[in-house]
Amino acid sequence: MARTVQQLFDLTGRTALVTGGSRGLGLQMAQALGEAGARIMLSSRKAEDLEQACAELQAAGIDARWIAADCAREDDIARLARETLERMGDVDILVNNAGATWGAPAEDHPLAAWDKVMNLNVRGYFLLSQAIARGSMIARRSGRIINVASIAGLAGNPTEMKTIAYNTSKGAVLNFTRALAGEWGAYGIGVNAICPGFFKTKMATVLIETMGEEKMAAQAPLRRLGDDEDLKGITLLYASDAGKHITGQWLAVDGGVSAILGG
Repeated sequence: MARTVQQLFDLTGRTALVTGGSRGLGLQMAQALGEAGARIMLSSRKAEDLEQACAELQAAGIDARWIAADCAREDDIARLARETLERMGDVDILVNNAGATWGAPAEDHPLAAWDKVMNLNVRGYFLLSQAIARGSMIARRSGRIINVASIAGLAGNPTEMKTIAYNTSKGAVLNFTRALAGEWGAYGIGVNAICPGFFKTKMATVLIETMGEEKMAAQAPLRRLGDDEDLKGITLLYASDAGKHITGQWLAVDGGVSAILGG
């Protein structure tokens, strides 16, 4: 007998690792997974931020823990994967969300800043996916990987942005998602991406201040920026059995911006 919708979306008994999970979009995604019943391991660079985020999740009745790690560093990624598996057991859901950006005209963009963005936004996604798949998902022939890309990876920069490394990295994340889905489907691992538009997060603060919140909202067909609920639905779809036949895909959550820009 087919399961009900509630049963398909239920994550009770599953474990999720969320990077960049101490605030913003990562924390919102962790909340969605935890509210559906998953145990959560949060990671980001700063212990203080993680303690506060874990306390927030725990206050909502979510089983949440944390490990401080820099996902731009190979040794930190290896430690994060190892300690998560030791403390939580098998990982059912990996959310690659940790990311960085840098604003500068392309002709003046520092090489060190380019490398920083690429190391975290692309190399880090690959290394952690590889470590978790090797340590848990492949042997069990089961798992879900959710990569956070961006609508910045779908098209060129608006003139105000000047974030060529970030845009390039997010375009790479989309093809990384497709390529990994093609390879790891044989192991029962689903790999999908989310392309957020403009959300009121710390990373977007400078851009929002530069462009103006009202102007940015006016450019979206829905006339709004993303809020602290808008990623929950797609996160749960990708992570749960409701999305078990979806892999190698991306979805923009952007108020319609990519639809009118041709993304």
